[in-house]
Amino acid sequence: MSVGLPRKIKKMQIIHTQTIVSPLTNIFFNSTTSSSSPKKPFNFSPFSFKKNPKWNALGKANHELRTNNRIVICSASEQRSFGNGVKRKRKVVEHVCLIKGKEDLSEQQEKDMLDYLYTTQYQMPGILSISLGRISGGNDDKYSHATYMRFQTKEDLLKFYENQFYVGVLRDHVLPYCHEIINADFESEVEDDILPIFRKGEEFNYGVELLLLIAFVKSSLDGPAEDALLALSKLITEFPSLIVQATLGSIFNISSVEYTHGVVIRFRSSEAFQMFMNSSEYKNTWRSKFQPIVQKHLSVHFSVDPAGTELM
Repeated sequence: MSVGLPRKIKKMQIIHTQTIVSPLTNIFFNSTTSSSSPKKPFNFSPFSFKKNPKWNALGKANHELRTNNRIVICSASEQRSFGNGVKRKRKVVEHVCLIKGKEDLSEQQEKDMLDYLYTTQYQMPGILSISLGRISGGNDDKYSHATYMRFQTKEDLLKFYENQFYVGVLRDHVLPYCHEIINADFESEVEDDILPIFRKGEEFNYGVELLLLIAFVKSSLDGPAEDALLALSKLITEFPSLIVQATLGSIFNISSVEYTHGVVIRFRSSEAFQMFMNSSEYKNTWRSKFQPIVQKHLSVHFSVDPAGTELM
């Protein structure tokens, strides 16, 4: 019997995969990664800014980026408050989990898996926000589902990995129905206010969640990679009408050593997601700044709907 909340399962897309070890179970989940796969554009938002941005006729904010070798993360919506000064920031820990479901996964098994994963937020402290869904469209890597969670601290994340309820969910409702799990954890910052921290409010009720894993070539990490991140950061700040919140950080869990950075972006709608990803500004930034120094990347997105209010 599912203890989760009823929810509409929508679709998302995935681009690239890797072989990884789950830190939760010490079990190897194997996948085949093609080194010859073409590098496709990806999207994420590490950004800093200066006070009092100027707005152009298209509603885009113009910001100068100054970080002193430090990436600052914030919500796109924070730009409305720049006139009163830069908001204080709160550190958070972002957790991304991608699942490759078995081909014979039934609708009921899928529903139970997602319900139980969603219900973990009610069984342990430290989880500030959660979203999850089904991958849309066909993809060669056959990843089928993704889960995103936000924690207060790294200590809360560690407790989550060891929590017996979550271990039981994996054992009974996830691992029997999947071929592979990929986990990536990174520390980031958001505005120190209740709505952006917990991702609550009308802006977070709907939209598209974009989860990204990036691997820069090692020689680029101290220079070109930083410049590329700042260039894309500036671009993200110019589209507050499309993006609700974006975070980025260096991956610190050992199971994701093949990737250097993780990203989470909430778009306001599927139309906003497509508009940004298909924009000439984004494509030019990818082609000029990222393509020469990105070794590989993995990108998924899924639609978000409000959860139901009745228990199963």
